[in-house]
Amino acid sequence: MKKRNLLPLVLWAVTAVAVLSQAGCAGLPGMGTPARLYMLSPKSTFSEKIPVVKWQLVVELPVAPSGLATPSIALTRDPIQLQYYADARWAERAPQMVQTLIVESFENSGKIIAIGRQAIGLRSDFNLKSDLREFQAEYRKGLSTPTAHVKINAKLIKQPRRQIIASKAFEARVEADSGSMGDIVRAFDAALGKVLRRIVEWTLTTAS
Repeated sequence: MKKRNLLPLVLWAVTAVAVLSQAGCAGLPGMGTPARLYMLSPKSTFSEKIPVVKWQLVVELPVAPSGLATPSIALTRDPIQLQYYADARWAERAPQMVQTLIVESFENSGKIIAIGRQAIGLRSDFNLKSDLREFQAEYRKGLSTPTAHVKINAKLIKQPRRQIIASKAFEARVEADSGSMGDIVRAFDAALGKVLRRIVEWTLTTAS
């Protein structure tokens, strides 16, 4: 019986395995083009009417739904579906980023003697508890330019009994100048800046 030449078959098998391996790796995290990381900025300008306070404030980590508690930058094209930009991320998870920016905004006001995150163990007179309700770019039907939508519900809690003395919702929408990722992030920065300013001014005035 004549022996078959197995070399073409072996070469075909090796080629097929290589193609399948490359296809599989393309869908794995870290194997494709790295996502661009974006950061937002704290607020640094405030009303001159806010008082200087001598009490201490702890900013708790904002509560957020699982769809927003992520480094992914969220977007919506209809009210019932949440999506994410494929090639862009926040530098950290949204709740941690917002908490940091709230703390830095209070520090930038120059009106409070001590402020920190809950994790550092600061003995506070008040705690600021918040819910991150909206933090996404919203596309209206037929438009390629989105609007950054930010909404934070805040509660001011008096220690040590954790008594809620005031609560308020802060919301802002800013339309991006274009559909580019840079302009979208700048719209987020402007919308969050409006909310941060109102939270700082409201907290310092209300607790006083």
